[in-house]
Amino acid sequence: MPGTNRLANEASLYLRQHADNPVHWWPWGPGAFADARERDVPVLLSVGYSSCHWCHVMAHESFEDDGTARLMNDLFTCVKVDREELPDVDALYMQATIAMAGHGGWPMTVFLTPGGEPFWAGTYFPPQPRQGMPSFTQVLEGVAEAWRERRDQVMRQAESLADGIRQQSAVEVIAPPPAEDALAEAVRVLADLYDDEHGGFGGAPKFPPSVAIDLLLRRHWAGRDAGGAALAMATGTLDAMAAGGVFDQVGGGFHRYSVDDIWLVPHFEKMLYDNALLLRDYALAMRLTGDEHHGEVAARIAGYLLREMRVDGGAFAAAQDADSPGGEGAFFTWTPEEILQVLGAAESDSVVARFGVTDRGNFEGRNILRVVAPGVAVPPSALEALYEARALRPAPARDDKVIASWNGLAIGALAEAGMGMRRDDWVQAARAAARFVLDEMVVDGRLMRVHADGRARHLGTLEDHADMADGLLALYAADFDPEWLEAARRLADAMLDLFADPAGAGFFMSGTDAPPLIARTRDLEDHPSPSGNGQAAWVLARLHLLTGDERQREAAIGAVGLVAAQARKWPQAFARALAAADLLASRPVEVAVAGGLDDARTAALVDAARSAAGPYAVIAAGDPSDARAVAAAPLLADRALVDGAPSAYACSGFACRAPVSDPDALMIALRDA
Repeated sequence: MPGTNRLANEASLYLRQHADNPVHWWPWGPGAFADARERDVPVLLSVGYSSCHWCHVMAHESFEDDGTARLMNDLFTCVKVDREELPDVDALYMQATIAMAGHGGWPMTVFLTPGGEPFWAGTYFPPQPRQGMPSFTQVLEGVAEAWRERRDQVMRQAESLADGIRQQSAVEVIAPPPAEDALAEAVRVLADLYDDEHGGFGGAPKFPPSVAIDLLLRRHWAGRDAGGAALAMATGTLDAMAAGGVFDQVGGGFHRYSVDDIWLVPHFEKMLYDNALLLRDYALAMRLTGDEHHGEVAARIAGYLLREMRVDGGAFAAAQDADSPGGEGAFFTWTPEEILQVLGAAESDSVVARFGVTDRGNFEGRNILRVVAPGVAVPPSALEALYEARALRPAPARDDKVIASWNGLAIGALAEAGMGMRRDDWVQAARAAARFVLDEMVVDGRLMRVHADGRARHLGTLEDHADMADGLLALYAADFDPEWLEAARRLADAMLDLFADPAGAGFFMSGTDAPPLIARTRDLEDHPSPSGNGQAAWVLARLHLLTGDERQREAAIGAVGLVAAQARKWPQAFARALAAADLLASRPVEVAVAGGLDDARTAALVDAARSAAGPYAVIAAGDPSDARAVAAAPLLADRALVDGAPSAYACSGFACRAPVSDPDALMIALRDA
C-alpha cells in the first residue's frame, strides 16, 4: 500500500492517535524495512507513548502538518513505535539516542539504515529553530542530504554505533553480590542525595522514588537501620509527596512526576506502575510506623485504581493522559470561584485554607491543590463533591491496553497491601487481574506483553515475566492458592530458559524467541519501575526459599553481581537489585504452616508468622495431604500436623525447628531465628 498511513487498525492507542496524520506511517516490522530497502531511503523511527505530553505537541506541530509530512514521506520510510508495547525496541534505540545526543526522552526521533542500524538521533524537535535546536524540517533535510551525499560516512557511523551497543550488552565479568557493608554504604549514598526539606533524592524534576523507598523500608524492618535514617528518608519522602500537587488531592492516585523540586507542579499523566508501586510503599510504611495517614494515602491510591483504571475482565489500564480537551492540567486544577460554586461558603473555606487556593493560582492562573495547612480538616463529603463536579469536565483519555508487567506490579501491590491492611476487596481485585493475565495473555504457554482490542500480542519481555511472577508471589502470600505459585514458577522457568545469559551474568531484556534486533539489550536500571534484571533477581531469590531450587538462587546471585559495582555508586538507580542483595545476604527465614486453610487455627498461625517473620521471610501454608499444595511449595513437604492440630515450622536454610501449634510460641521462635 504505497502512500498509505498503516496505523488505523493497530491495537495501540498511541499508534491510532497518529492514524489520521498525513505521514505514511508504518508500524514496526519487516515490511517497513523492506520498503526502505526498495526505495533506498533511511528509516525515520519515532517512539513515544499515549500519555506523553511532548509527543502530542510534536504530533500537532509536525506530523499533522502537510508540508512536513510530504518531506517525511518523500525522504524516509516512517515508522511509529509505542514504547509501552515494544520496550526492547525503545531501549535499544534509546541507548543510541543518548550516545549521539547526550540525553534521551520522548518523543524519540532516530534515523536508521534499512538494516536497522542507527546513525543520527534526537528527541523533540520544534517546527521552527529555537533555543539552539534546529527545526524538524532542517533535521529532515540535513539527514536526507547526508544519506545521499555522504553515504559511506553514514554507514561507517552506523556500524560503529551498532558495534558499541553490542559491546555494552556483552558483559563478561561479574562481581559478587554486595555484602552488608556495601549495602550500608548504598544507604549512606542515598542519604547524601536526600532532600531534607522536601523529600526525594536530588533536584527537579522529581520522580517518585518508589523502588528506593521500598528498599529503605525493608532495611528498617530488617533491623539494619541504626538511628532510623532509612525510615526517616522513606517516610519524609512519602509525606512530602502526599502533601504535594503530584498527588491528586481530589481523586487519589499520583501523577507521573513533579517538574519542580517541591512536588507542586506535576506532569499530569497517571501511570499504572507508579500507583502500584506507591500503594505498596504507603501500605508498608503504615505497617512499620502505625501512621494512619500512610494508610489513608494507600487507601486513596487503591480506590483510584479500582475506580478509574480497571478494564473489562478485571485487569488494569496502562495510563491516563497528561492532556485533556481543556489543555494540560485543566481537568485537575481549580479557581476559588469553581470551588465556591460546588461547595458553598462553609465547606469551600476549609478547602481554600487547607490547599492554599488563591485568585492568582500556582499553575497558569489556576490552582493545583496541595496541602499547605495540614491542621485544617476537609470533610470527605467536600472532596467527593469536588470529584463529582470534576467528572463533568472533559477528561483525559485513558489508554486501555493491558500491559503484563504493570499489571503484575498492581497485582502485587493490591495483594500485599490488602493482606497488610486487611482489605479482602483489594486481594480479590488482585485475583481478578491475575486471572485475566493468565487466561487472556498466555498464548501457547508464552506470556505476551500487551492485551488490546480483544487479543494478546507482542512477546513478553523480561520485566513482564519478573513483575508478573512477583505479583503472583504476593498473591500466594495473601491467600495460599497454589495456582498462583505454580504460575510464578512457570514464569521463573521461562526467565531462566529464555532470558538468562548463558554465562550467568544476569538477564537480557528480550527472549531468545523474540524477533532479532541489531543487539540484545539488558534492562539494568530502575526507571522508575524496577529493572527487569533487578526484579528477576528479587523474584528468584524469594522463590528459592519456597522451592529449594538452587538454579534460582544462582541466577539471582549472577543478576545482582552484574550490577554490583554500579549499585554502590548509584543506589537510586539499582534499588531493586540492592533489595535482592539484602535478601541474599540475610539469614533466610521460611515458615511452613501445615493445616487446612479454612481452619481458624491455621489462620492464627499465619497471622503470627506475618507479624514476626520480617521483610525477607517467605510463608507457605496448606494442608500437607494436598498434593498440589505441596508440589507448588516444596517447603510444605513432610510438614505434618501435630496431634491433629495445625502446626507451624520456623525454618532457616530449610532446616526447621520443632513444630509449634501456639501462635505466641511461633512468634518467639521467629524472633529468635
